[in-house]
Amino acid sequence: MDSGLIIQMIIASLAASVLYSLIGFIPGTDETSVLMPVSLALILAGIQPIVVLAFFVSAFVTLGLMNLMPALIANLPGGVLSTPMIGASLIVKKHGRTTVMIKKAAVGSALGVIIALISSLFIAKLISPFTAQISQHANWIFIAGAIFLSLISQAKILSLISIIPFAILFQGLRSLYWQTGAVPADKTITTSFFLGITVAPLLVGLLSLLNTTERKKMETTSYNQMTIPINLDDKRSLNPFNTLTKRELASSSLSVLLANFMFVLSPVGLIVLFGESMSKKESNELKQAELKITVMSALAQATYLSGIMISIIALGVPIAPSAIGPGAAFFESPPVFKIGHTITDMYPTSTLMIAFVIGSLLAILFVYLLAATFAERLTLFVLKHIPHEAMLALFISLVLLLAYMDAGLINVFGVLLMSVCCGTLNRLGVGYGVQFMSLYAAPFIMTLLTKG
Repeated sequence: MDSGLIIQMIIASLAASVLYSLIGFIPGTDETSVLMPVSLALILAGIQPIVVLAFFVSAFVTLGLMNLMPALIANLPGGVLSTPMIGASLIVKKHGRTTVMIKKAAVGSALGVIIALISSLFIAKLISPFTAQISQHANWIFIAGAIFLSLISQAKILSLISIIPFAILFQGLRSLYWQTGAVPADKTITTSFFLGITVAPLLVGLLSLLNTTERKKMETTSYNQMTIPINLDDKRSLNPFNTLTKRELASSSLSVLLANFMFVLSPVGLIVLFGESMSKKESNELKQAELKITVMSALAQATYLSGIMISIIALGVPIAPSAIGPGAAFFESPPVFKIGHTITDMYPTSTLMIAFVIGSLLAILFVYLLAATFAERLTLFVLKHIPHEAMLALFISLVLLLAYMDAGLINVFGVLLMSVCCGTLNRLGVGYGVQFMSLYAAPFIMTLLTKG
């Protein structure tokens, strides 16, 4: 491989780590909404997709760990993947073990990245002979995935009922664009629909402010009070060895290995499933909380990494939620890719693996050092000096811009319509996974409904 390309990947990975270290400390930054628009914008700007892939891998590894900091320190969910850890973080904070837990979470994240890199490559080689069959039956996999995710969600019946209406909405908008000439008949709008689903809950929340009754419910007369412990004299060791107990090490490793074989399922679902089951047998409240956070921090990295890695290296088809949502920019993003082609078709497996290794290992090294030394100070800086509203406005603006680039002004309003529908149902318990799976299966579902 060209050494210049490797240098570009290293620079891109480090840039992503710095950028998403700050973004990750902001509470409420959904993983898809802060990863997908930036990756797509870089690809459309003409940067080589393999360099953007290294940037993307570094970004989600950085985000995966940094999103834990608001949860552990301020008890605010950094992103969707850190939300299941809030209860355990409160227990850890009550016992005064937050500082220790930050290092445990950092080591857990590093463990998740390393095991996921190795096991995902093994799984990719294992299923690569069946790529044609998997691709051929991908639509059935999407439908099965939507049904399975519905059945493990809190709003089971509502999620099941919503699958077909979602498909009608998505495919109906596409048909409208084709009939009005907004897009050519050979172009399928997908990217901006992904983004519409991603920002849907946020957009519904913002639109609620236009309703006087809803706005009054949100009004407050006081500030939230948060205590962020900062140990100025703390000289904690950066040595990751002996940080985890044998049980934490074994439980995290086993959870990651098992979860990687379930890469087609929702990362949040896997985090909750293994995090709860692995910590259930621990009787001591504090040890149970520490074990749960350690396992969940490892899974937060592994589920994203395995999903996007297997989808790109082995399949060339976005099967896993992390590939369908955040990683969608690497699948059919004209004009960089030819129609029907993906990043898998552009580079050999060895080159793709180098991008994953560079992006993930540089990121985990950088954020481990950062989290183990400056987590509390950075959290305080971000909460005090970076307006949450400004970041949210930036990402919504990117979504609207990319919607316009996809199909013009009509698509801006189409994405708004879709976001209102998806956001409303999301509030009622219909998760992202069901919505993303329904989007990908929409053409096939409509074909099944209209047969005969």
